[in-house]
Amino acid sequence: MRNFFIRLGQDILVYFRVLVAIITFPFKLIFTIIAFPFRALYQFNQYLNTQPDERPIADVFSDLATDKQTREGLWQQIEDLRMHLLRSVLMLTLTVIITFWFAQEVMAFLADPVGGLQNLQAIQVTEEIGVFMRVSMSVGIAVAFPYIAFEVWYFAAPGLKPREKKLGLIGIPLATLLFLTGMAFTFYILLPAALPFLGGFTEIAQFWTAKEYFSFVTGLMFWIGLFFEFPLVIYVLTSMGLVKPQILAEQWRVAIVIIAILAAAITPTVDPVNMGLVMLPMTLLYFISIGLSYIAYAGRKQADAELQENVADDGLG
Repeated sequence: MRNFFIRLGQDILVYFRVLVAIITFPFKLIFTIIAFPFRALYQFNQYLNTQPDERPIADVFSDLATDKQTREGLWQQIEDLRMHLLRSVLMLTLTVIITFWFAQEVMAFLADPVGGLQNLQAIQVTEEIGVFMRVSMSVGIAVAFPYIAFEVWYFAAPGLKPREKKLGLIGIPLATLLFLTGMAFTFYILLPAALPFLGGFTEIAQFWTAKEYFSFVTGLMFWIGLFFEFPLVIYVLTSMGLVKPQILAEQWRVAIVIIAILAAAITPTVDPVNMGLVMLPMTLLYFISIGLSYIAYAGRKQADAELQENVADDGLG
């Protein structure tokens, strides 16, 4: 009889526990949903302010041959890089597929400087679909650029200091804006100056193919847009202590030569007009980068001085 009452009491206790769980489940679910963004923000803030484990690079390479844990950490980094690349490729694939629905309108917009798509011709069987895919890829890259930049930051963030993490995170929308600005600069300023020169250099009648025209336009927009990132990259690298403005200022002649080589590689012709159109913004961006590097260098020195003062105060205390 005693065992009967014990089992009965246990069954009643389980019953009430289940009843309480059923009654409180909606409230717990609502609380979890409401608290989720606050918990996520708190965890993200903790992630931003986490100090990395600082080890000299020479010690890391020397430990690769002797320390099993270091080798495992390296393989983990490679695996993380693979996942970041995979997610970036998946996002790029998704954005390219989405752009299929309006790629035709983008093609018509890009063909506006030559009077529309009707003034271009396709001389190969697969040329139209190739042009369609190229334009879709270009638009997909522009759309997926913020996410790809975030994946790059997310991969590098564990090795960055809190200040560097925050600068990199703030730089993602700025990088996107600079990339789109470079593409717009190419389309609205460079192309209107380059196309008349290329099309009126001689008396030969111009019958441009769609493949050549869109390859020229999208390639130029992509590379100029990418080079517009240079000032931001230099600012971030200087803030991290990897670049010094004095070196950039001293080596400006070498930089001009490198810019000329890049301009020759980007432009489809070697005429001085088109090379000059590409070199001019690239050169201006380089000197802007030097100014931003000095600003970042001054900010880093101030931050280091404040950190040393805080450490000294803590030591005295």
